[in-house]
Order: sequence, then C-alpha cells, then structure tokens
Amino acid sequence: MNNKPSYLSREGLERLRAELDEMVGTRRVEVAQRIHDAKEHGDLTENAEYEDAKNEQAFVEGRIQALDALIKNAILISDHHATDHVSIGTTVAVESAAAGLEEFHIVGSAEAKPTEGRISNESPVGRALLGKKRGDKVVVHVPAGDFTYTVKEIR
Repeated sequence: MNNKPSYLSREGLERLRAELDEMVGTRRVEVAQRIHDAKEHGDLTENAEYEDAKNEQAFVEGRIQALDALIKNAILISDHHATDHVSIGTTVAVESAAAGLEEFHIVGSAEAKPTEGRISNESPVGRALLGKKRGDKVVVHVPAGDFTYTVKEIR
C-alpha cells in the first residue's frame, strides 16, 4: 500500500474521515444487500444485477483502502504558517504577463482543486513556488510552455 505522506488541512482530514465512515457504514452494507438480493434471482452467470453489484463492491472496497491510506499517512497542514516564504497551507498572489494577477492556495494533492485556485504542492506550479519569497521570479515549466511568475504576496 502507498505510504506516501498526504498533506491535509483539518477540514480536509475531517471530510476524508466522514467519507470513510459513509463507505464503511452505509455503502458497504448497501452493496452487500444488493449482492444478496441478486443471488436470490438464481443463475449468476447471466445476472446483470449481480455483476453490477460486484463491480460496485470492488469500487467501494478500493475507495475504502485509498481513504484509509490517506488518513493513516496524513500530515496536518498548520493553520499558523510563516508568511515570509511559500509553503503548504499558504495563499500566494502571483503576477504573470500572460495571466495577470492570480492567487493560489498551496495544498496537498488530496485537496487540490485547480478550478478553485487550490493547487497541489506536487503540481508544477506548486512545486516551483514552494520556498519562494515576496518579489521572487519563478519560471514554471509545463507542457503548454514556460510561465514566469512574480510573487506579489504571501499569506
């Protein structure tokens, strides 16, 4: 199983724990009942309900394992972080010639949502920004080309 650390905020950890509780306490039971009901219909070799329920069971069990690993390897992101350099948990305002002023909140990969400005510390932009200070210029190499950002604010 994956022992890679997963950086999470308190809220993110609580969301994962709630999802795990839902998967174990509700979804697993529902799927087991669906499998039981499908078996009642007889011949399993041509039973689409049974196949569908078994596939869902595989998904649920896989998700339970993934959530369990994320939670076990969680490293909480501090709510009180330094603002003199970019680190996981900080929000950074950057400026580029191509996109103008942008804000990114640096989070762990489990909580990344680029459309909401929450980028992973493992993404090309997140990796390039880590450790930078206000005024630093950062060149980010991405498949679409190179972007140059200037760090304007860290909070």
